[in-house]
Parts: sequence; structure tokens; C-alpha cells
Amino acid sequence: MKSKSILLVDAGTGNLRSVAHALEALGAPVRRTSDPADLIAGARILLPGVGAFGKFMAGLRAAGLDEALRQAVQRGDPVLGICVGMQALFETSREMGSFSGLGILPGQVLRFPDQPGLKVPHTGWNQLWPQNGGGILFAGLSGGDYAYFNHSYYCAADRPADVSAVTDYGLRFASMVQHENVLGVQFHPEKSQRVGLRLLRNYLEM
Repeated sequence: MKSKSILLVDAGTGNLRSVAHALEALGAPVRRTSDPADLIAGARILLPGVGAFGKFMAGLRAAGLDEALRQAVQRGDPVLGICVGMQALFETSREMGSFSGLGILPGQVLRFPDQPGLKVPHTGWNQLWPQNGGGILFAGLSGGDYAYFNHSYYCAADRPADVSAVTDYGLRFASMVQHENVLGVQFHPEKSQRVGLRLLRNYLEM
């Protein structure tokens, strides 16, 4: 897929403007959509998410975007989940109950345990440490580079090979994942300055 145009999936739960601006700064045409027909047509697909996992998934299902995303993955389209969008790639989340995700990657989403000296949510700058070679998105980055996080729940991947970077916050959690054409980052690339822009550029050049 040579086109660098992006479909920005809108599940109705957050402001997508900052993500769109970061992509446009890299010269990528961005189109915001909540229409599953757009995803079925084939494109680069970016799935940003904020807020509660259950509400985010309810928004995807109400619009029929969940099945369209699964079809896009099966077709081989590059799909990148950001923050709750990465969490949605997994099977289940324990946030305020138990909720099913897209089930594209095996694993679940868990709350950070309470630990002395560590506040939840995990908010601010933290380091990325590549795993399994770091994957496509880590090209041009270095172990120990900083990205900006804001989350109370983390992804516990069942397949270690899916984890392309980890971050330490009382425990080591998957901050980046990749399985074939499916990618995810727990942090916010649009707020991560040089690191975030390089990561998004890597995605555009897949």
C-alpha cells in the first residue's frame, strides 16, 4: 500500500484533532470517519481512543466499526491503535467491569496495582525499551527514548512476540505492540514530540 492517506476512526469518545494535526504536519492527508464502508474500502487506518474502554467499544459497535476493523486486519491494511485504541485490539478489559475488545490480539487489559510512590493514572514522560527488535515503528528511535503517557490500565499480551517495546511503571508493561499489520502504542505520539513524529512517519512508510 503506497498511499500515505489515513482514515482516522471516530468512535465518538474523544477529540481527534491533535492526532490529525500531527499526521498533517508529516504531509499525510487525513480523513475522519465513523462509516464502516470507508474502512471496508481499504486504507491505512488509525484508531485513537481516550476515556473508558467499555464506552469506546460501545461506540465502535454502535457504528458497526468493530467488524469493519476486523475485516481490515484480515485484508492486510496497516492498523495502528493509540492509547485506548491499542487496548481495544485485545480480547478483554477489566476497566469498571469486564468488557470484550476486538479480539485481534490475545491478552487482556488490567489496572495498574496500587504501589507506594506511584500514582494511578500513570501520567507524564516515561521511557521506551525495545523488545523483539522493536518492530517497524521503532526504526530511528533508541532504547530509553521518552514518550508521553496518560492511562490507568495497561495491556498484558499473551504472546511475548507481539510486544515491540516495554515501559517500567512499578511493573513492565507493553507500551508498543506489533503483529504483522496490526500495531499499537499505549502512549500518545501526538504529544511525544520528536519520538512521536518519528513513530508516525514510520507508520506512514510501512
